[in-house]
Amino acid sequence: MQNFTYKLIEDGTYCVMTYQGDDETVVIPDNQNITILYDDLFKGHSEITSVRIPDTVTDMGEFVFDGCVNLRHITLPAQLENLWGHTFTRSGIEEITLPDKLTSIPPFAFKDCHQLKKVVCGPGLKKIHAWAFGGCSRLEEVVHGPDVEVSPQAYESKERDR
Repeated sequence: MQNFTYKLIEDGTYCVMTYQGDDETVVIPDNQNITILYDDLFKGHSEITSVRIPDTVTDMGEFVFDGCVNLRHITLPAQLENLWGHTFTRSGIEEITLPDKLTSIPPFAFKDCHQLKKVVCGPGLKKIHAWAFGGCSRLEEVVHGPDVEVSPQAYESKERDR
């Protein structure tokens, strides 16, 4: 079972507000013009192992995959422009390729992703913010262009309550 609730946004597109389900593989329907995945969408859904996101999605909110400890496979949409912070916190993702339109990795985006080993950044990336990869104890490689501004604290941890 997979149930989503949506909110119509002023520009005529939709935001996925909530998810209820217990499937390992989640498919967000692509029959609507969905541009935003809202905060906490899949938070705590440890049963999820893979997610398919429509290519129309441009923004992913905070804590979308927080606690999805078994999440192993995700293909991010080509149109993705913004992560809002903490997007993948405490998820089980092991490797991820960031799309070309994403220009920055915000603070805490991959905080405590203990399984994360490799991140491949698209050519549009300009900045990796402080604490983006804090607590990623197995991170071996972050591939990005030579002109990307990387914060000196990008790989450090900082506590933040939520």
